[in-house]
Amino acid sequence: MFDFRWRSVLAIVLVLSSAAFHGSRAAAAEARAYFAGGCFWCVEADFEKVKGVSEVVSGFMGGTVANPTYKQVTRGGTGHYEAVEVRYDPNVVSYAQLLNLFFRSVDPTDAGGQFCDRGESYRTAIFVSNAQEKAAAEQAKTNAQSDLGQKIVTPIRDAAAFYPAEAYHQDYYKGSSIILTRRGPKSQKEAYKFYRSSCGRDARVKQLWGSAAPFAS
Repeated sequence: MFDFRWRSVLAIVLVLSSAAFHGSRAAAAEARAYFAGGCFWCVEADFEKVKGVSEVVSGFMGGTVANPTYKQVTRGGTGHYEAVEVRYDPNVVSYAQLLNLFFRSVDPTDAGGQFCDRGESYRTAIFVSNAQEKAAAEQAKTNAQSDLGQKIVTPIRDAAAFYPAEAYHQDYYKGSSIILTRRGPKSQKEAYKFYRSSCGRDARVKQLWGSAAPFAS
């Protein structure tokens, strides 16, 4: 018969083993995808609506300067794109599905920026981390080009260091801080909606993709 103390030790070991197993499964379940689709506020707002996505972080990728600031990137010369890191559960939403959503949420025919935002930092791109992602991205690009009937210029690039943008850029579309705009004081949330509408993002995406546009309102 087991001594009570040994049974207690065994129970603790089993609990710790179970916690470690479930913790490793949770850690293994999260994957990350990197997209550049113009203004990162908008891409973040779009992909945080997707079931299976736990978080989207606005930032920069693809340049030559370490830890760039927003001002450096938008001024030009660093080579960075405004990009997002999409953290997702591949058991709920696949990488292929994210690629499909991405292409249909941007204007992939525009090599000079996106909508009203012009310049190198606002171009579209997909950043891939391995051969499997590259193959999936190339297939998604082929499919999107066939569906659209126009040449897609969005490059598929190797992922590099991702640098999160300053804190005030994160979840900007949800913000309640009051800022001064051309239309007077507005909350960040109101200012974001005004910017998105006046920039013509949703109008252009709907013009290109019609009912296939997943986020355009």
